[in-house]
Amino acid sequence: MERAMLVYTTYPSIVEAERCGRAIVERRLAACVNILPGMISHYWWEGKIERGEEVVMLIKTRASLAEAVRSAVKEMHSYTTPAILEMPVERVDPDYQAWIVAETEGASR
Repeated sequence: MERAMLVYTTYPSIVEAERCGRAIVERRLAACVNILPGMISHYWWEGKIERGEEVVMLIKTRASLAEAVRSAVKEMHSYTTPAILEMPVERVDPDYQAWIVAETEGASR
């Protein structure tokens, strides 16, 4: 069976994260997205350290859709350079894996 993949990204607001997350699920690029509000980030941007309040999104998909997920995130994201980290899943419950595959059949890339 195809390998599961988690895609990690962040958004500047819960409103943007929910809009993008719902679109990703509607396109069947992911079986599920988890949105975690309340993150504080410190990061380098344009030569100085910035602080921002962000929202984390974990996108549960399969490996063959990772590129399409990345493209969708970039297409809908307000950041110039959004964080997009693709993390292959080492192990997953077989029933949950089957659910991910079933819910992403017919993805509109």
